[in-house]
Amino acid sequence: MKKRTCPNCNDPLKGRPDKKYCSPECRAADHYEKRKQNEKLFFQVDAKLKTNRRVLKKYNTNGKTILRREVLHKEGFDPNYFTHFRKIVTGDVYFYCYDFGFLKMKETTPTEMKQKYLIINWNGK
Repeated sequence: MKKRTCPNCNDPLKGRPDKKYCSPECRAADHYEKRKQNEKLFFQVDAKLKTNRRVLKKYNTNGKTILRREVLHKEGFDPNYFTHFRKIVTGDVYFYCYDFGFLKMKETTPTEMKQKYLIINWNGK
């Protein structure tokens, strides 16, 4: 039979068969560590969203702007992080970072294909 141990300190467990921690202190310490890991992830995602919004706001000065992808990415923009999206009648999908939206576009020239973003403000300001 496998010996049961505390997941926090690895001491052997004594008492009830469904006991998970050796003491209330170990239970609290283990739950604290798990919560701290979750909060770290939330802070990282929030930082990415704020960076995206800051970059979009910086380049969208007149309510609607078309900009090359490289310019935004050099500033730290990551299109994988957004707060919500909206699909319009044409089938295009606008992704938003709070109140600033972006649409992925492709401009083809005879020599190359450039990726661009159309940046808009939700309020149209």
